[in-house]
Amino acid sequence: MNPKLILIAGPYRSGTNGDAALIARNLQRLEEAALHVYQLAHMPMIGEWVALPLAAAAGSKAVGDTVSETFLYPVANRLIRQCDAVFRIVGASQGADADVKLAEELGLPVYRSVSDIPEVAVTAKA
Repeated sequence: MNPKLILIAGPYRSGTNGDAALIARNLQRLEEAALHVYQLAHMPMIGEWVALPLAAAAGSKAVGDTVSETFLYPVANRLIRQCDAVFRIVGASQGADADVKLAEELGLPVYRSVSDIPEVAVTAKA
């Protein structure tokens, strides 16, 4: 099996009521999941890694403002179309649920546990 580009889908703002510390904790959980995906020799991707810098460049001052809203979900939508699979981590999130729905419509695998993600056999190159 070749390495896959895997989108990590899970709560970012969900359940935070806009609390920056809780949002940061959610991002940390997404990044912990990304590390597991990377350790299986795949390439992880988190939508916020792309959306937040784009929103900031466009003038966003805070997560959830009008400018950031024009990037968060649309970026995830575009990214899923470039990915080979989605890893849905635990936690309520309408955005992550929409990511899963789109992935399924596109026929992409959706993993719900690290143990479901196949490990890639890495061969050394000279």
